[in-house]
Amino acid sequence: MEIVEPLLKILLVNIILSGDNAVVIAMASRKLPEHMKRKAVIWGTFGAVAFRILFVFLVLFLLKLPWIHFIGGVLLLFVAYKLLVDKPDNHQIKVGSSLQEAIAIIIFADILMSLDNVLAIVAISDGQFMLIIIGIIISIPIILVASNFIMRLMEKYTSIVYGGAALLAWTAGGMMVKEEHVSQYLEVIHVSESIFLVALILLLLLTGAIRRKI
Repeated sequence: MEIVEPLLKILLVNIILSGDNAVVIAMASRKLPEHMKRKAVIWGTFGAVAFRILFVFLVLFLLKLPWIHFIGGVLLLFVAYKLLVDKPDNHQIKVGSSLQEAIAIIIFADILMSLDNVLAIVAISDGQFMLIIIGIIISIPIILVASNFIMRLMEKYTSIVYGGAALLAWTAGGMMVKEEHVSQYLEVIHVSESIFLVALILLLLLTGAIRRKI
């Protein structure tokens, strides 16, 4: 019974925090031919999980570095912008290159977004290595199922791409404001965290909309 409670908590954390990862996978894979999408989802997910396991060992060291949250947020914002403005062009882009690019985007974005997930799992497991690994493995089917579902929605409703980009921008902004210097600056200029996040999302969507029309 002692192991059941932390496992249930880890499962809940994965359900809540894996949504962003699923959005990245769905958006990065949506331009690929149908027979390549599943490969991108599977390889992207397992590659991301492999890096997440490595991230467990690095997390305590990374948290000591200055501006790590802010830098990660900026990079994730760039990923959101790229996923939003990229246009499919199957005639000019080789299928193999497209698959590799999708997998690379999935893994890179997951590394940037995995901090909260890894921290939560490490905290819940109280440092028990086996529980940490089980918690990360549990995230695999959750991400796979969620990303496939989101991808189907994107194929039917293209406007969901903007919703996915907005969610990634919100996540990126959340990472930025975790940096103490950023949160202190927002206090000085009397801008709340919510206003900052909304402004960031609107800026991304407006820039992306303009860019997509060019």
